Amino acid sequence: MSRLTTFLSRTAGNGPDRAERIGITDVLAYSYLFFGVLIILVPVLWTFFSSIKSDTAVESFDTRLAPMDQISEMIEDVGEKDVWIYTAEDGSTQLVYKAGPTRKVTDVAPVDDPGAVFKVPRTSLAPHEEMRVAVENYLDPILKRNGQDNFHFFTYLYNSVFVTVIATMVTLLINAMAAFALSKYRFRGRLTFTILIVAPLLIPSSIILVSLFFVVWSFGLFGSLWGVIIPAAATPTGVFLLRQYMLTIPDELLEAARMDAASEWRIFWRIIIPLSLPALSVLAILSVIWRWNDFLWPLIVLISDPASHTLQLGLTQFAGEFDTNFHYILAMTVVTLIPITLVFVWLQRFITTGIATTGLK
Repeated sequence: MSRLTTFLSRTAGNGPDRAERIGITDVLAYSYLFFGVLIILVPVLWTFFSSIKSDTAVESFDTRLAPMDQISEMIEDVGEKDVWIYTAEDGSTQLVYKAGPTRKVTDVAPVDDPGAVFKVPRTSLAPHEEMRVAVENYLDPILKRNGQDNFHFFTYLYNSVFVTVIATMVTLLINAMAAFALSKYRFRGRLTFTILIVAPLLIPSSIILVSLFFVVWSFGLFGSLWGVIIPAAATPTGVFLLRQYMLTIPDELLEAARMDAASEWRIFWRIIIPLSLPALSVLAILSVIWRWNDFLWPLIVLISDPASHTLQLGLTQFAGEFDTNFHYILAMTVVTLIPITLVFVWLQRFITTGIATTGLK
């Protein structure tokens, strides 16, 4: 805890005379970081707090952070009714339920005396609420309860994990080999090939969707998870990122390995890959985020086979033509955030340690 406090209370400058003095630079830096954290975390926190509210609270756009839910009771000879608090003109309160439709003057009846119906102004009624965490928002889709039989959570989770893991591994391997060739080999047209690889970054991905679809269809990958994995295996961003990092690795290391009769493949695995771990970790994080959150391309390729849907596609089952279960969408969105957050935290450790230990020893 003391190390965290020391880190968060650092000021500009390294001298001991400036260590305890806060300047305008420190104020601006911490203000920038504070607002940056708010911009990133507020939507995530809002999603989480909304996911533990009841469907009624979500559909009524309840902006309170606490998961307040209206209490309902089983009324004899009437059925289950929402309970309201009626405040009379003298300030006394009474628990009632609505005995008719909501109007400017509404018919209500006491909970303990259902036959005594009387009229009250609508403005004198307030919902009788309690704080309750709506765990059913998470359990119903996962356990297929309350009519959620068509949401196959574990199937979607397996498909998402399979696509993300395999696509990330293939992306790292192909991009690393391409970056190794473009950074450490001298051949005619090397710069031209680099420009041709990076140039597609200027083209919006939506423009090539039709042609990419026909390629997938021609190879018989339509409706298959491999049709999602293979087309995006090599990314211009990954090749450029790894190439720029590998250019900083001294060529003397490779020459020394060749003098020791090391093959190019062994040089790649024993020298280039270990020294490029920081850049590979960054690319792995980006690839996991891209693959896990991808929606449009899996929707095009996997639309014909619901059993191959990923979690992102599975969420669309909660949105119907006439009704949308926002409480389920919010809850499952929080669930989809958990794996990618854990991966980021795990790879973040490799980034910091890799940067500190990379280079000649």
